[in-house]
Amino acid sequence: MYRTKFTLIITALLLVACGKDPAAPSAQSAPDTLPEGVTLVEAFDGDGAEIAIPYSKYRLNNGLTVVLHEDRSDPLVHVDVTYHVGSSREDAGRSGFAHFFEHMMFQGSVNVADEEHFKIIQESGGTLNGTTNTDRTNYFETVPANQLETVLWLEADRMGVFLDAVTEEKFEVQRETVKNERGQRVDNRPYGRALETLAASTYPDGHPYSWPTIGWLEDLDRADLNDLKRFFLRWYGPNNAVLTIGGDIDAAQTLAWVAKYFGSIPAGPEVENQPKQPAKLDADRYVTLEDNIHLPALAVMIPTVYSTHEDEPALDAAAQILGQGQDSMLYQSLVQTGRAVQASVSHSCRELACEMWFIVIQNPASGETLAEMEKAVRETLNAFAKRGVSEDDLVKFKAGYESSRVFGLQSVSGKVSTLAAFETFTGSPKGIDKEIRDYLAVETADVTRVFEQYIAGKPATLLSVVPNGKPELAAAPQNYQWQRTVPESYGDDDKALALRPVSDSFDRSVRPTPGVNPQVELPSIWDGKLENGVRLLAVQNAETPTVTVRAVFDIGQRDEPRGKAGLTSLLTSLMGEATSERSAAEFAEALNRLGASISISPGQYETTVTLNVLTKHLDQAMPLMLERILKPKFTEEDFARIKQQTIEGLQQDRKTPQGLATRALGAVMRGPEHPLSFPVSGLPGTVENITLDDIKGYYKAHFPAHLGGVTVSTSLPHDATIKALNGLATLKVTQAARPAIAFTAPAIKERTVYIVNKDGAAQSSLRTSQHGLPYDALGDYYLAYLGNFPLGGNFNSRINLNLREDKGYTYGARTYLQGGPEDGTYSFGSEVKKEATADALKEVLQELEAYDRDGMTQAEFDYLRSAIGQQEALSYETPGAKLGLLSNILRYDLPLDYRSQQNAILQETDRDTVNKVIRGLLNPQQQAIVIVGDEASIRGNIEALGMPVVELDEDGYVKVKEAKEAKEGEEAAAAAESAGR
Repeated sequence: MYRTKFTLIITALLLVACGKDPAAPSAQSAPDTLPEGVTLVEAFDGDGAEIAIPYSKYRLNNGLTVVLHEDRSDPLVHVDVTYHVGSSREDAGRSGFAHFFEHMMFQGSVNVADEEHFKIIQESGGTLNGTTNTDRTNYFETVPANQLETVLWLEADRMGVFLDAVTEEKFEVQRETVKNERGQRVDNRPYGRALETLAASTYPDGHPYSWPTIGWLEDLDRADLNDLKRFFLRWYGPNNAVLTIGGDIDAAQTLAWVAKYFGSIPAGPEVENQPKQPAKLDADRYVTLEDNIHLPALAVMIPTVYSTHEDEPALDAAAQILGQGQDSMLYQSLVQTGRAVQASVSHSCRELACEMWFIVIQNPASGETLAEMEKAVRETLNAFAKRGVSEDDLVKFKAGYESSRVFGLQSVSGKVSTLAAFETFTGSPKGIDKEIRDYLAVETADVTRVFEQYIAGKPATLLSVVPNGKPELAAAPQNYQWQRTVPESYGDDDKALALRPVSDSFDRSVRPTPGVNPQVELPSIWDGKLENGVRLLAVQNAETPTVTVRAVFDIGQRDEPRGKAGLTSLLTSLMGEATSERSAAEFAEALNRLGASISISPGQYETTVTLNVLTKHLDQAMPLMLERILKPKFTEEDFARIKQQTIEGLQQDRKTPQGLATRALGAVMRGPEHPLSFPVSGLPGTVENITLDDIKGYYKAHFPAHLGGVTVSTSLPHDATIKALNGLATLKVTQAARPAIAFTAPAIKERTVYIVNKDGAAQSSLRTSQHGLPYDALGDYYLAYLGNFPLGGNFNSRINLNLREDKGYTYGARTYLQGGPEDGTYSFGSEVKKEATADALKEVLQELEAYDRDGMTQAEFDYLRSAIGQQEALSYETPGAKLGLLSNILRYDLPLDYRSQQNAILQETDRDTVNKVIRGLLNPQQQAIVIVGDEASIRGNIEALGMPVVELDEDGYVKVKEAKEAKEGEEAAAAAESAGR
């Protein structure tokens, strides 16, 4: 343990000092003079902390807490406003208000028009969003540094003068949007209702965690506009908020802007922290949920403590030993043996309560029942009690914790989010230091004690999720039915709203004028070759002491033989199992001791092996990466188990409308046998055809010979990085031979609707597509990308505003280009409410027609040029973003400065040229339209649109009857044409 703590201290020194401009102060210091109404609470420079984020903390007279973090590594800023209100602050029967309100806060304020918040931020080259959970709601933006004042003006406007801009129309549209979101994320997703059912069955009626954050539909339907206004006035005061700003900032100027825009907003009602309320169970509760699923599942929830409780770290350690990773006890007992498709354990903590979760997805092929899965969970708990906890368990736990914390601080948004969370829930941004110390202090006796105190033999809620109509598959008969009470009155229905008008000494309606857009340089890229001639692209990462190494092999889905779709994916899954040197569990243990991860990812054209590791462990991790690549064992046992689990998973995917739509669209656009028409994991039938000899032959033909390149993000000096890559440099490689794909994509002669039936679907997955362009970074493909931006390429696009904001048909809608090395498509995609399926399709086709006819307006062109042209500040901040740049350069052999060349094209190309390209690409009359939904409900309205309708099966093939009729029709037409001649 001493050794682990020592290495953390070394890491901390690097974190505190990382990425600083030489001229920047080494400590986080407060300005000598503060604006009126602003008080310094504390300044922290990281001294003495193990992992630290320097900050200065202030408080305004109205109670607003402000936290600043200076980071000059990139010319950008991240702003986070966290309100200490989530669904746990709602009243019983008024669920979903916190999340509903998050949506409403993007609908404009007194000085910001409807949807303009998104437009202003995106036009500035920034990104934005908001999230809600049980305990807080936050709104955040990442923008170029010159846009900071604008962001503060926007956030202050909706904090201070939001209500006067709220209308009944906006309220109703967002109510529909939230209901669409629930349909997409909960009601139309397998297992989507499991979490809310489990929570309602564990917590007593009226407990703040007994209802879902997104809310119950009946509560959303019952809410009115005044309810929402009361919620704002109760919880959205500055005294219940934390404003955290990080990045390339000037502290004095930032505080002046904060005081100007936020200082005059009156405080809201006093807010006190809620009491901690862990659930308490007297006996096991068995609950059954019927769902549209293929694989039965068992979820076991055992109440524990609450977030920041002194026992939380030890409980987290117990969860890892029990069921996180291939070396964990539950995985070894159930997944490794093929008894379950998935088995995991987690310790989930929130402000008021925590729970230990056990999730098991049954493998029907094993012949075992959910009752036997429950028995296996209980046997694992008994085995844990007998086994005990070793020092090696804690070495792995602490190494993984350290690594996740360090990797989480690679971006300014990660640092700001961490500061904001600790300030909101602990009252100090410095809380990460205490958390680190608590996790490092965990002893084996602590883990044993908390297991016995909170887990062993304790009552649990056991939820069986079974296919519709099969309650007999549950682990045990249901013995508990959760109840829900809705008050008849809340006592505030007739009370006047306690409005808090803002009085300013300046004109708040005037939008700030941004400063000069920061000049952003491409990251310096080292372009060279390893000793074996393999191309190496590397970038320096000064943010954190981490290294990512990615080996790219020229082998992917397009290389799979006919009838073997999913071969690449199955191969990579098996490469993640045992090696000739170690079992899968032993390999996982070796990685965990380093806090490292190795992932193998199949793609259409490439397969990548990626290592993420702290710099200090790179020399120990690289041999493991090579072992993963060079020494897979490919045992009969692993193959049979992984193959069966893959098939069961694919059967489960058929329960998702999105999965069915993806395959159907691929089959229609490329032909059902084209290798790229299939999902990456294949179909159940194609995976069934794959043998172990197929796997071994496929591996031998491509690994390691077809290593096509290596990309690296490193905090090490160049020479040290090259030395660490020596194992990859000595591999014998040859260029991959890739003959042209033998299948020709079918022509799209007219608009045709292809329907895949999904009985009872709450929404329809709607897709349209046409043939497009192969990828070209500097040609027409890039111009078409620009041209698509106003139509469907951003939140404020024509299609999204129409379907989401104007009509309330969907949670989101997009159009997008998908260009590869050989071909491309141009598509639309959205999940729409069932009853609006035909209307939504009609609107999409009309939008395509109008854009094809007239192109974009000058205002839209100016918007896209500004939005895309200012994105550079955000494009290369993190190691992951830099690796994305390198991957594209490697894949398409692009110039190192291709992004700079794209920016030049953007600035030099006029609107007419962009319109000509996008209008030349669009073909609204020749669209393949795929709809996955409840056919009985939607087919009549679809047919009324006057387009041919073809029914596809779940595998994307035309159903036999329709295929026969189509063939007979083609033959009759050919005969008639012949007779006419």
